[in-house]
Amino acid sequence: MNLRFSLCCFSLMLTGVLQAQEWLRFEVVQPKMGTQFRLVFYARDSAEANIAAIKAFEKVDALNAIFSDYEADSEISRLCQYVDTLAYMPVGTDMWRLLQQSDTIYRLSSGAFDLSIGPLSKLWRKAFRQKAFPDSLSLAEAKKRVGFEFLDLSQERQLRFRNKDMRLDAGGIAKGYTADEVLKLLASLGISQALIDAGGDIAAGAPPPGQKAWHIQMAGLGMIPLKHRAIATSGDEYRYLKWDGKRYSHIIDPRNGLGVDHGLQVSVIAPHGWLADALASALSVAPDLLTPFQKRYPDCIFYLSKQDHE
Repeated sequence: MNLRFSLCCFSLMLTGVLQAQEWLRFEVVQPKMGTQFRLVFYARDSAEANIAAIKAFEKVDALNAIFSDYEADSEISRLCQYVDTLAYMPVGTDMWRLLQQSDTIYRLSSGAFDLSIGPLSKLWRKAFRQKAFPDSLSLAEAKKRVGFEFLDLSQERQLRFRNKDMRLDAGGIAKGYTADEVLKLLASLGISQALIDAGGDIAAGAPPPGQKAWHIQMAGLGMIPLKHRAIATSGDEYRYLKWDGKRYSHIIDPRNGLGVDHGLQVSVIAPHGWLADALASALSVAPDLLTPFQKRYPDCIFYLSKQDHE
């Protein structure tokens, strides 16, 4: 049985048959957050699925309006517009939670993960567009404006920048966070058998009816069973800059301002999407953090593999 439903410019596809307890499998894909955002879940009927899909993508849009530094009117962009005032600014619930989580990984990674990497991100995006390595002066100026230690979080749900011209970039954690929140939303609607794929940042809820886990095909890792867990992968397979005989990843080391060049692919399985995303981002910058991360997060699983770029 294969039915399609047209819903607010996206299609909801019934891809399975009646399962135990009359659950039906639905899969919905929409372009969101600069990637293909996919929901797979089990609902009792198409009406319930329609409502769930609409609410889920509304949640994605709401979080993108908070975290996207590509959107001039997002919360993260608006905060940065007032950076030079050096005053405390009120922060919304989701932004505050993300700041707290980012602070944890920043400290644990000794700066390999840094939400304030925005000036370097902007510089390297331009370099990728122009296919030209950033000049040393621009790199030095951007590095001066990076450092999570310049963010003052001492007041509850308020942020103060202690350095001028700073810029935040949540790209290393926001998709994992969003996958978590969409999974929570679906659970609140009575849909717990769900999988959220935010362009490779995957959060899994309860497994499909009659199965022990979701089975995720991961490049280089094979089939990974997943339930009530998340997995994130970071690497430079598709986005990189070749310059002067070296290959620089789009993944930037906030400590030296350069794209990493080790060619590793990192995957992390963790209890939460935000954690898997942030840990994978940090390990992509500093693979030597593997042992400290394993000790701090014994319930996480880490995969590091060398990519073949030949």
